[in-house]
Amino acid sequence: MRIGMDIDDTTFVTVNAMIKYADIYHSQVLGKKMVKNSLGLIQNRYYLKAIYGWNDEEKFDFFDRYYKDVLRECEMMEDADTVCQKLKEKGHEIYFITARLTNVKDCHTEKITKQSLDENHIPYDKLIINASDKLKAAKENKIELFIEDSYDTCKELSENGIKSILMTTKMNQDIHQGNNIVRVKNWKEIYEEILKIESKS
Repeated sequence: MRIGMDIDDTTFVTVNAMIKYADIYHSQVLGKKMVKNSLGLIQNRYYLKAIYGWNDEEKFDFFDRYYKDVLRECEMMEDADTVCQKLKEKGHEIYFITARLTNVKDCHTEKITKQSLDENHIPYDKLIINASDKLKAAKENKIELFIEDSYDTCKELSENGIKSILMTTKMNQDIHQGNNIVRVKNWKEIYEEILKIESKS
């Protein structure tokens, strides 16, 4: 089976590093008062503009200053490495399909991402960066199952015949998923769901 996997807040925890540097930028660079406890108000997507009240210029300036640091400091989710290794041993193909940005100044997104995957011993067959349209990328690469933290993306994939597994996060935990979307809390549960799919094949 060809499996598509998201990276940020699915394979690696990105939100913690993003909040850390957004707080630094908001207080030290912009000199504004901190905005706390806003993350839970943003369902499904991580909108810095909405949480911090930045305009477009401030948002782009933040990414130019800190995006590479955010990517470097992302920590792998527990068991992501061992599950991916097991999946490869069973003959599955792993395609990482991420919307990580490639147009940020002085940030070599693909190189940093590859280093993170390699350093954490996460095997894969292909890495696709800057995939803003994941349905298109999934179709082009003949993905049969997609693991993702965006409910909207899972819903779109499911409606187009691609099985999806939704990784639960603070931003999507209150969204009621449809019958075709399976919700999981960790990578062990992802592996269990894939075993169920295999048993039906």
